[in-house]
Parts: sequence; C-alpha cells; structure tokens
Amino acid sequence: MVISCEQVWQEISNYLENEVDPSLRASIEEHVRGCKRCTAVLDGTRNIIQLYGDDRLFQVPMGYGWRLRRRLADYMPGRRGTAYGWLIAVAALGLFTATLGLARSAASAPPTARSEHAQPGKGIPSGLTVLVAGHGKLFHIAGCTFIHEKDGPVRSMTAGEAIKEGYTPCTRCLGEYLSRLANLLRKQAWAVLLL
Repeated sequence: MVISCEQVWQEISNYLENEVDPSLRASIEEHVRGCKRCTAVLDGTRNIIQLYGDDRLFQVPMGYGWRLRRRLADYMPGRRGTAYGWLIAVAALGLFTATLGLARSAASAPPTARSEHAQPGKGIPSGLTVLVAGHGKLFHIAGCTFIHEKDGPVRSMTAGEAIKEGYTPCTRCLGEYLSRLANLLRKQAWAVLLL
C-alpha cells in the first residue's frame, strides 16, 4: 500500500505508540525509509516524547525567566542605529526612487515593435480610416478578409490614431492598398506628362 506524507503525519503518534495495524505499520516504515522529510518528523516527534516523558525534568526557580531576559538584553546591541545602518537605508531609498523613475519612463514610452512586420506603417496617410479589432494589434483597410469578429469588437479610427495606440498595419491589405495607390499616382503622373 502506497502512503503519502500527510497520511504518515496523521498516524505518527499512533505509530510511535504501536497502535496501528501491521499493514499500515509496514507502509509507514517503507515510506519513511525513502522520505527524508518524514524521517525528520518521526525523529523529532520521538525526541519530544522522550524529553517530555523524562523523569529528570525539573522546575526552574522563581524569577528565572525575568533574569534570563534581562541578561540577554544586556548582550543585545542598543536600539540606536549605526551610521552603517543609516547608510544602507539611504542607499535603499535611492535605489527605490531610481527604480520608480525608470518604471515611470518605461510606462510613458511608446511600445516598441519587436519584429520587422510589427513596425509602424510608412507611407500610410494618417487621416486614412482603418479598422481595428479589440483583441488584435493590427489595423486593416475596410474589406480586408483577415479581420475577424472573433478577435473582438471591430471599431474604426484614423491610421494616425491606430499607430499612436500601438497598432501596426496588416501587411496584406495595406500592401494591396499602397500598391493600388502607387499605380494610381503613376497613371496620374503619366496623364500630366502626356498633356
């Protein structure tokens, strides 16, 4: 029978008083052989029972506890702090203040992009109306097939607002948009040149 540490601890006093059945005794002994924690608990409990049951215990004289406390207090350092203690306190305060300042500056800094695809869009007009999903971090052009309702509620905003909030462009739909825009501008440029 496999027994857990908690079961050993529950039965430890019964085990020490020989009041457990033989199968449980064998399981406890097997467990204690392989478990250092339970061995320590068993030995500690056995020591406490032996010390408490020893007839040689004696009563300490009246006032012994107060004299012991007073004598220990004489050996303890004074309550006044040392210069070294104050130096440590000031250094800890300085470290805490510096950490707080760094945390504030990190919190106010815009989020940094982690990959090439997560860079803010370049060449995207800031007034362009885009769509963002509540749980995503991409912004899309209306009609993009890669925006989904499962990503959260979809809302619209300008591309400039989306970039300020940490959204990055969807490379698929905005790539198509920019290539169409470039083609349109080329056609207009050719039309102007031909006139």
